[in-house]
Amino acid sequence: MSRSYLHDQAASVDRRRFLTGVATVAGAAAFAQLSAGEATAAPRPADYPFQLGVASGDPTSSGFVLWTRLVPLLFEPGGGMPPKAVSVDWQVAEDAQFRRIVRAGAARALPSLAHSVHVEVDGLRPDGEFFYRFRYRGEVSPVGRTRTAPDVRAAVGSLAFAFASCQSWTAGYYPSFRHMAREDLDLVLHLGDYVYEGGIPANGGYRRTPTPSILRAAPRDLERWRMQYALYKSDPDLRAAHARFPWAVTWDDHEVQNDYANTQSQYEGDIGALRAAAYQAWYEHQPVRAPAAPGPNGPRIYRRLRWGRLAQIDVVDGRQYRSIPPRGWGEADAGPEAYHPEVTMLGGEQERWLYDGLAASSAQWNVLASNVMLARLDHDGPAGDRLWHDAWDGFPAARNRLTDAWVRHQVSNPVVVTGDWHSTFVNDVLRDFDDPQSPVVATEFVGTSISSNGDGKVYGPYYGPMIGFNPHIKFFDGDRRGYVRCKLDASGMRTDLQMVTTVSRADAPESTFGSFFVESGRPGAHQI
Repeated sequence: MSRSYLHDQAASVDRRRFLTGVATVAGAAAFAQLSAGEATAAPRPADYPFQLGVASGDPTSSGFVLWTRLVPLLFEPGGGMPPKAVSVDWQVAEDAQFRRIVRAGAARALPSLAHSVHVEVDGLRPDGEFFYRFRYRGEVSPVGRTRTAPDVRAAVGSLAFAFASCQSWTAGYYPSFRHMAREDLDLVLHLGDYVYEGGIPANGGYRRTPTPSILRAAPRDLERWRMQYALYKSDPDLRAAHARFPWAVTWDDHEVQNDYANTQSQYEGDIGALRAAAYQAWYEHQPVRAPAAPGPNGPRIYRRLRWGRLAQIDVVDGRQYRSIPPRGWGEADAGPEAYHPEVTMLGGEQERWLYDGLAASSAQWNVLASNVMLARLDHDGPAGDRLWHDAWDGFPAARNRLTDAWVRHQVSNPVVVTGDWHSTFVNDVLRDFDDPQSPVVATEFVGTSISSNGDGKVYGPYYGPMIGFNPHIKFFDGDRRGYVRCKLDASGMRTDLQMVTTVSRADAPESTFGSFFVESGRPGAHQI
C-alpha cells in the first residue's frame, strides 16, 4: 500500500453508505464499504475532529491498541469539543477497503481525557496485517495500518523496526518521519522527547510557521500541555508514520522538564503537579494501554513486547522513579555517592520486573529500549572523571546491577537502543566501566534526533574530542538528524543510520550514513 494512501486517507464520505448502529463484535458492520478513492473524494471540513490522525501501538500476538483524539479546534480549551462524553465508532479489517471486518465497536471519549480514545483490540490472529479507522458523527478518520506480533512460541525469520527520539517542533521539520513512513517495518520505538516543554515563538522557530499566541508561554497546566501535543501531532509526516506502523513509546525529560528526576527539578524543586499534568497529556496522545493512564500510584509505562522466539523488547521508564543524581544534575565529577545501593535509575519495582523478565527470557535477542545512554562517556580522560550525570553515568551502581543481571542470567544477545543525545553513538557495553579490561557484555546504539538541534553542528565539536578517551565507543557523529533502522534475524542485527540533509525542509532527502552488524552470540558491533 502506498504511503500517500495512508497519509491522505480521509474524511469526507458519502453518509448514505453507512449502516446505522455499531456492533461490538465482528460480523455486524459498523461502517459500510469505503474505497480509498471515495475516502479522498472531497476536502475535510474546517472542524474535522480527527485532525491529529490515528495511531496504534504495543502489539501482542492477539491484538494492539488503537488511538485517536477528537479535537476539531486544536488550540481552544477542550479542543472545541462539548464538555460531555461522546461515542466513537471503530473498525478493524483485514483489508484496506474494509470488506473483511474482523472487529468493530464503540468507545467512549471522555472530556476528562481530552476526548481521546484508547481501544485495546484482542482476539486477532497472530502475525497479521490489519487496517483500522474511526467515525464520529458521520466524519471518518484516516485509515491506519497495523499488525499483531507473532505467537510467542513461533519461530520467526526476522523483525524490522526503527527507533527515533527528540523532535523539537521549533528546531525543524520532520523529514525523517516522511522517509520512515515509506519503510517496510514491523514496529517503531520512540524513545522520548516526543514534545518539548518550552513555549513556541510567534514564527514557529526554525520552521518559520506562524503559531497562535496562546502557545507563547511554556505549558504549566493540563490544557496547555494538550495544546502542545496538538501542535506536534499536527505535523503530517509524524501522523503518516503513526498511521503506517504500530509504535511503542516511552518518555524522557522534555515531556515534563529538562533533566528532571522523579518529582524534582534542578530549577524549581518539587514539580509534582507539573509532572502529573504532563503525564496525563502524554497518555491522552499516545497509543498505550490502560496501565499508562493517570492514577493514584502514577502511570506505569514500562512494559514488555515479544516477537515470537526471536526477540523480547523491554521498554523502560528512566524518569519517573530515578533518584536525584547524587553528584549533580549535569556535568560533574564521579564520586562514591553514586555507588550507594539505594541509588536507582529505574526504581526497585521496575528493576525487579526487568531482571525477572530477563531471567525468564527464551528469546534469541533481548532489546532494552532506553531513554538515556547506558555506556560511559568520560569527558576528560586521564585528567579526571568528568561525566554527564543525567545519563546512566550518574547511576553506576544501577548500571552494574543491569550488566550483572545480563551475565548472571546468561541473557542471549542483549542490545540497548537509546535516544536523548541528538547524536549517534555505537558502544560496546562493558560489564564494569570502572574496569576498562572487563568483558563486553552488550551492544548499544544511540540514535540522533529527529529535529532537535536543527542543522546546527554543536554536539560534534563538543563531544568529538572526548571520544578518544572512550575506546568502547566504536562510532560517533554529532552533526546529523535522522533515525535508526534495524533488522534482527537468526544470524545477527543490522542497523542503518538514516540521515537527512537538513530539517529546514519537510521534503529533505535521506541517505544511509553508516551501517553496523552485531553477530548473534558475539556482543559488539562492527561497521559494514
